[in-house]
Amino acid sequence: MAALKYAGLEDTDSEEELPPGWEERTTRDGWVYYANHLEEKTQWEHPKSGKRKRVAGGLPYGWEQETDESGQVYFVDHINKRTTYLDPRLAFTVEDNPAKPPTRQKYDGNSTAMEILQGRDLSGKVVIITGANSGIGFETAKSFALHGAYVILACRNMSRGNDAVQRILEEWHKAKVEAMTLDLASLHSVQNFAEAFKSKNVPLHILICNAATFGAPWCLTEDGLESTFQVNHLGHFYLVQLLEDVLRSSSPARVVMVSSESHRFTEIKDSSGKLDFSLLSPSKKEYWAMLAYNRSKLCNILFSNELNRRLSPHGVTSNSVHPGNMIYSSIHRSWWVYTLLFTLARPFTKSM
Repeated sequence: MAALKYAGLEDTDSEEELPPGWEERTTRDGWVYYANHLEEKTQWEHPKSGKRKRVAGGLPYGWEQETDESGQVYFVDHINKRTTYLDPRLAFTVEDNPAKPPTRQKYDGNSTAMEILQGRDLSGKVVIITGANSGIGFETAKSFALHGAYVILACRNMSRGNDAVQRILEEWHKAKVEAMTLDLASLHSVQNFAEAFKSKNVPLHILICNAATFGAPWCLTEDGLESTFQVNHLGHFYLVQLLEDVLRSSSPARVVMVSSESHRFTEIKDSSGKLDFSLLSPSKKEYWAMLAYNRSKLCNILFSNELNRRLSPHGVTSNSVHPGNMIYSSIHRSWWVYTLLFTLARPFTKSM
């Protein structure tokens, strides 16, 4: 009753009546959602009854469904020559109250980030994503931003980072997105990024370590380390250490390490079973690009596991994830042979 009184509807017995400022809408595939014009947010559940609904049956004779430039569905009545955003099928809705399937059945290899976040309001959440100007990182950043989070795209190339920000703003002009410089091949750049972020005096709820290099020729960074190892692992390791205090003070918070199934096809121990540091940052003579990538991904997982053990008691969890077999991205750009192989495999990959 307190919620009804706040909405000014304590005198009505109808749970289907919408509070002031709310509007009932439908998606292209017939699901009903509710828009709050006062708070500028949407949700699947009816603001009073909490029920989810979908329309029943098809459009009446003479009606056609269209989509405007902003992606909003509208309806054309060809018989009466009129256009409306009100779905004529809203008069015939049925309650959607299915039993919730187990998590493993709810999402599969065809699920997108937008689908998984559907209906979630991430307003007030602060997210950092490394390598967010393209590929998996960009799709993740866009999905978080379109659900209300304040997203920082940590990118080596600021021109590409700013372009990515503009692409997100074109989808929703009120999205809270920003690009900041982060070059994981420079520990000095990592330190500068952490200091710049801390100067904003904002919390950090989600840190996604996504940036990676693949198939790169051997070279040393300015810190004297093999580049694949530093970019894929050590740079992220240092970044998490520098932001650990912010993550703790923002709990519940989460770190996500984007790893790979390829971690299974390598080893970082010597014949006696001890960690072989020479394998992590090998010399040019001992370098093989694919093995370097695999080792860096194994380091990601080992780090994530230990980080979770140490920080989960303080409200900060850490997870390592495999984004999916053969998801097409631009990670292969370092060598034309990998580009050719990825191009041949593209018809069998998950589209971005």
